[in-house]
Amino acid sequence: MKNNIDIENFKPSYLENLWDDTAAKSYGSDDVALLVYRSNLLGSDLRITNFAGGNTSCKQVEVDPLTGENVDVLWVKGSGGDIGTMTKKGLATLYLEKLHALKKLYKGIEHEDEMVPLLAHCIFNLNTTAPSIDTPLHAFVPHKHIDHLHPDAIIAIAASKDGKKITQDIFQGSVAWVDWQRPGFDLGLKLEEALKKNPGIRGIVLGGHGLINWGDTAYECYCNSLDLIDTATKYLEERYGKRKPVFGGVNTKSLGQQARHDKAASIMPTLRGLCSSYNRMVGHFTDDDRVLEFVNSKDLETLAARGTSCPDHFLRTKIRPLVLPLSAESDISDIASVKKQIEKEFESYREYYESYYNRCKDENSPPMRDPNPVIILWPQVGMFTFAKDKQTARVASEFYINAINVMKGAEAVSDYVGLSEQEAFNIEYWALEEAKLKRMPKEKALSRKIAIITGGGGGIGRSIAKKFLEEGACVVITDNQADRVQEVYDEFTGLFKKDVVASCTADATDENSIQEAYRTAILAFGGVDIIVHSAGLAISKPIVDTSVKDWDLLYNVMVRGQFLLAREGVKIMEAQELGGDIVNIVSKNALVSGPKNIAYGSAKAAQLHMSRLMAAELGAQKIRVNSVNPDAVIRGSKIWDDGWAQARAKAYGISVDELPAFYAKRTVLNEEVLPEDIAHAVFAFVSGQLKKSTGNLLNVDAGITESFPR
Repeated sequence: MKNNIDIENFKPSYLENLWDDTAAKSYGSDDVALLVYRSNLLGSDLRITNFAGGNTSCKQVEVDPLTGENVDVLWVKGSGGDIGTMTKKGLATLYLEKLHALKKLYKGIEHEDEMVPLLAHCIFNLNTTAPSIDTPLHAFVPHKHIDHLHPDAIIAIAASKDGKKITQDIFQGSVAWVDWQRPGFDLGLKLEEALKKNPGIRGIVLGGHGLINWGDTAYECYCNSLDLIDTATKYLEERYGKRKPVFGGVNTKSLGQQARHDKAASIMPTLRGLCSSYNRMVGHFTDDDRVLEFVNSKDLETLAARGTSCPDHFLRTKIRPLVLPLSAESDISDIASVKKQIEKEFESYREYYESYYNRCKDENSPPMRDPNPVIILWPQVGMFTFAKDKQTARVASEFYINAINVMKGAEAVSDYVGLSEQEAFNIEYWALEEAKLKRMPKEKALSRKIAIITGGGGGIGRSIAKKFLEEGACVVITDNQADRVQEVYDEFTGLFKKDVVASCTADATDENSIQEAYRTAILAFGGVDIIVHSAGLAISKPIVDTSVKDWDLLYNVMVRGQFLLAREGVKIMEAQELGGDIVNIVSKNALVSGPKNIAYGSAKAAQLHMSRLMAAELGAQKIRVNSVNPDAVIRGSKIWDDGWAQARAKAYGISVDELPAFYAKRTVLNEEVLPEDIAHAVFAFVSGQLKKSTGNLLNVDAGITESFPR
């Protein structure tokens, strides 16, 4: 191998050598453990490879469980895995000899897809991790440790009109070139052939695709990967702006950050609604500097129309993005007129996509998929991405940033060349990709839904948020106490993916604060589908002891807060045109006249009737409004703070410690009501099982006969 790297003192110029000798030595001579370690390091840098992009492998001698003989086994990242987070369980294992034996069955590239199911016959030791279509690339390259990556700098060269020549110029014969070919069995054979023709090379650039390279040890392979990428990066860095201005030069300047976020928040619910015409989507917004450089450039329209090049990029970002022809500096407060303009752009995009499908399909093509864009670019503002969940939308954004990097590099040294329309279609509608989509697990009840919850730091709000997250929703937690918000946020990001949780300190009584909470929801996820007003407190006093301050506080938090939360949320729901759910946490006291409870009880009654009024008004927009009436939810509830428990205990002539049992004994079911019980009731309204229920209330009080609705 033509490799002059001093691996003992290796220090790349643009990337970072993250290898820790102490950590590596802890794995001893276990090449598989070192493969996982190496993979995680490579996958931690998006310049090296995208989420779930590329694959890594090693070959190791194992004892055959049937014969007891030593056999050569390929350990390789399994289908759909991510090298950045991969564990040993994410590796497929295959008999190397059997993989080579498949060559005898290969009938040619027209029958390539027939080879994929045959990989299952090569599985070693009944491993259930499915091998990917890239397995032959690793099997037929005769080296122990192999990295197949999608680095921006390498793809920039691979996607250049003069890519083959540039590869020769950069690496001076130490790296070979293989023309674009869809990943699979035949590409593995092409790599094997390239190695035979170019003995001693240290890697191969795959036209329009990426890089494959190797090493005798895990560390040597890691260093080789970094050095090849670093060398290509240096070559590009030295040429930016020399051949021509980056992206043709600056066409317009970005708005300030605050203005960018204001514009994005004002338009994102409309974009989400339009992107959800086929299926409800969740959004992601970024105004990353690399995005702004691209969207503000003179070549934006030209380059965006060429689409992406690397298959992994394309699968995540679609044939091309939608560029919004809106002036970000103009007043877009009249969202209705702006929406008409955007709708025309979406109609044009959908027509384009349908014509692209019809031009490229054949008799065996799967039915046309969602014709809406995944990537939406707005000059001066940034990039919006929409997908089935937050992680997929965020990852699509990351992939398009990689595509931007590729276009920038390719244009610096040559002309950027995207995949041809037919090749792009063949990948997007690949039968194997269609089969993978059909194997996806069933979505959860609240998948694709976005919820905002006030009082999220209290027992009831917290339980509702947790239930929603368990059922697949994205959740924005709000509370008026920052420490509570942080506590819940930390807990839930530990239990669930960070992508699905956002938080905001918000005062339910303050109009600006509520608007800021929704701004958080929009910029995090694109809009809102479920609104839960759980913020509350309680003051129990005889009428003569109830002050105006007590009265105003209760009505401000529970009644005014419910009104403000609904009013601002409905504006977003109307922009989305996707319907929605509003659930208000009220109380059995809205129906029952208890002692020394005039302010609290009447505020709860106002909440209940306001919910009915909203249901009557908003039904035409398919926005359902329902109420849940808890009673005596003591465990974890903040409502019992500030003397409420003592006041109620005194009113009933018992001690505070006796309250839970007292409340349970007065119920028909003789049960204590827990925060989770309220969460289950709220979920019942929003789960999709009660789509035709609005204006209703659900008592969750273990049975208080006085609160039975009449």
